[in-house]
Amino acid sequence: MRFIANLLWIICGGFISYLGWIFTGLLYFITIIGIPVGIQCFKLASISLNPFGKEVRNEGGTGSAILNIFWIIFGGIELALTNAIIGVILCITIIGIPFGKQFFKIAQVALFPFGLVVERTKYV
Repeated sequence: MRFIANLLWIICGGFISYLGWIFTGLLYFITIIGIPVGIQCFKLASISLNPFGKEVRNEGGTGSAILNIFWIIFGGIELALTNAIIGVILCITIIGIPFGKQFFKIAQVALFPFGLVVERTKYV
């Protein structure tokens, strides 16, 4: 079921979100200072490509909070707005609501990516 949901996710706009994370990561790799941010973007691109069956936990501290503030100023707002707008569009129909919820989850991740851990959920 996870595979089918992730496949439909890619068709319904998940690939656009994935490309946004990859593009932003490549832009940050231009400078040496931006390499840690670029690595974070690539890590979060994986959840943007297949979000079903993954959970996000916050394990950040003070350092993560400071980096998140800089992130919001230098790129997080654009990615969060893109994902939120796609989520609103998908929530117009009943069938699109699960996909819209995933876009809202990714929009939250786009605002505060540092200190997050992405884990696969286990079904019992």
